[in-house]
Amino acid sequence: MKRTIRSGRRRDVTMKLASTLATTTLLVASTMSATAADAVVNIYSYREPQLIEPLVAGFKAATGITANVVFAPNGLIERMQAEGRNSPVDVLLTNESSLLLQAKDAGITQAVTSLTLTQSIPAALRDPEGHWFGLTRRARVIYAHKDRVVQNDIRIEDLADPKWRGKVCIRSGQHPYNVTLIASIIAEHGEDKTEAWLRGLKANLARKPAGGDREQVRDVHSGLCDLAVGNTYYMGAMQTNTKSPEQQQWAASVKVLFPNATDRGTHVNLSGAALAKNAPNKDAGVKFIEYLASTDAQKVYAERNHEYPVASGVTPSKRVRSWGELKADPRPLADIAKYRKRASELVDKVGLDAGPGT
Repeated sequence: MKRTIRSGRRRDVTMKLASTLATTTLLVASTMSATAADAVVNIYSYREPQLIEPLVAGFKAATGITANVVFAPNGLIERMQAEGRNSPVDVLLTNESSLLLQAKDAGITQAVTSLTLTQSIPAALRDPEGHWFGLTRRARVIYAHKDRVVQNDIRIEDLADPKWRGKVCIRSGQHPYNVTLIASIIAEHGEDKTEAWLRGLKANLARKPAGGDREQVRDVHSGLCDLAVGNTYYMGAMQTNTKSPEQQQWAASVKVLFPNATDRGTHVNLSGAALAKNAPNKDAGVKFIEYLASTDAQKVYAERNHEYPVASGVTPSKRVRSWGELKADPRPLADIAKYRKRASELVDKVGLDAGPGT
């Protein structure tokens, strides 16, 4: 028997029911049997178990609070909406910023007032009203072939330059990573110039947008394109992938270029957390989010997932630092978010996902 959850990305996904139901049963049982409000915290996570499990263990060791987690790649926001007041969840963890924005818009989060969080997380990386908090940053960069691309600096605007005709690879323009990137360009240049940029980008594509960020690097390695758009942490994932050593070869063929490093800075995406509107263990939920912003937890994010910490005083890992210095676009995500809908509409208007020559 399978349960299908409708995602906000225009598709249905089927969760692994056996593990999910078992964990959900544990969540409900733990919530009902807890003798103190801080005895348990219940979490829905878009982030994968191998990253979250050591954080859960660290939180237990630091506070004595048990954390129960449901993992799913899609549909958790819709699930929380359906559960309503009966939802057992206290904290939602996301792997990218559009889900944080979607969760707030869906009315399933609540504001948190925490001096710990406001001191640890810069204002540009959290919701102005306290509904969500960024926990890691992922720079949206250009992967350039080491031999075929001589230059070591680039602007995101340069992807529309005719000199790159037939040499650019990118995943779907409707993927949340790219929608937010395009929204940042609207915030900087306005809609008309962004539309023109998208048309130039489309003309420069080597093929129809497809695959994930790793596949873009694969196609640079193969010679299909010279430049590809992707998130930084995929470089770390490929460099350390011993199960698929071909990915190490893909990574070895490219260099990381940080767009706009000489002007406004590189666009960054966020993973983060939000406190559920109907959290039955609110205090424990706040403590868990505060823990994720702590030095110990931020080091786990930095080392295990090759991400940029948000907390001051915690440096990126040695591997991440080897790719170059990140100068991040300082524009608050909340300011970029208001252009996401228009960004998605422009992708459709220019037919980006149909590929070049259409």
